[in-house]
Amino acid sequence: MTNTNIDRKTLRELADAGNETALDRLADLADAADDLGELNDLLDEGSQHAGLLLTRRAAAADDLRELQRIADAGYDEAGQELDRLLKAPADEHRG
Repeated sequence: MTNTNIDRKTLRELADAGNETALDRLADLADAADDLGELNDLLDEGSQHAGLLLTRRAAAADDLRELQRIADAGYDEAGQELDRLLKAPADEHRG
């Protein structure tokens, strides 16, 4: 992201009007601020980008329950990542 001066309120208005790029930008800002609550809200709104960001976090932490929750919320790649972790030999897991 190069321009960080865009008003969150404006982004929210654009996202509410159906602008997918604004929704993605809100997800990036929430991710940068470690605001998991907002990322989860954005996922619930249908943001696939928020799903991607949450999936990366959950996979890095080997958080199987969170991956299942993200998949249940509609981000299919979280389910794929969950399956990959479940099928991996135990010695490949970090925890």
